[in-house]
Amino acid sequence: MSPTITGDRIAEMFERTRAEGRPAVMPFIPAGWPELDATVEIIEAAVAGGADAIELGMPFSDPLGDGPVNQRAYEQAIANGCTPDTVFEAVRELRARGVRAPLLVMGYSNPLFSYGVNRFVQRAAEVGVDGFIVVDLPPQEAGDLERAANAAGLHMVYLLAPTSTDERIRLVAEHGSGFIYCVSVVGITGARRELSAELPEFVARVRDRTDLPLAVGFGISAREHVRDVGRFADGAVVGSAFVNLVAETPREQRPARVRAFLEEITGRDPGHR
Repeated sequence: MSPTITGDRIAEMFERTRAEGRPAVMPFIPAGWPELDATVEIIEAAVAGGADAIELGMPFSDPLGDGPVNQRAYEQAIANGCTPDTVFEAVRELRARGVRAPLLVMGYSNPLFSYGVNRFVQRAAEVGVDGFIVVDLPPQEAGDLERAANAAGLHMVYLLAPTSTDERIRLVAEHGSGFIYCVSVVGITGARRELSAELPEFVARVRDRTDLPLAVGFGISAREHVRDVGRFADGAVVGSAFVNLVAETPREQRPARVRAFLEEITGRDPGHR
């Protein structure tokens, strides 16, 4: 059973975006990249441009669910010296600077377990993290983390894929909270020109089994993708396309280009509605 969380920024976000008749837009960005101290300025610019929440990547050396764009970013972040504490310090600073948007730590189980589950969750709660997305940790293997997160008032967001069985959907619906991350394709992350034609049917299967908000990720790279996803889901995760933009932009130009990218993809820019 999903926990009820007091002062729930994720629930408040989806309530607001539903009232506005649009999907929540959640960009993904690796922490500690492209420069170790760049995370806060990137996220502030994204939120200023219209990002509703941020998925903050915790770098890992073997990110099996990520495509080459994110893999390269993670490698560079690790080379920069990024650790889980780098992630937490960025969140702490963002909260101190007044950022209210939900901030979720997204990554893999190895760094989390190495840090220590209880210590990791306690630190996350202290700095203002709202929840976790652990790509390689399904509900049946996440008991310790899920219990600690629930006790700390943090969300556990699980992933489902088009190949997920009805039993797997039921399990995720029972154990997840905040929202469910619906992977749009079978495969790794990466920007794509078109969304899968089977995506609405897959999301409908999940919708039949849960009242949790549903967010779609993997492949969303353009305003029309966000608009299309909004017809059948509650949120759109923008990953590789956003990471690509950051990678290609000199630091001094980055805040303006990040903000413009978010204004365009969310539809806040009148020229791209």
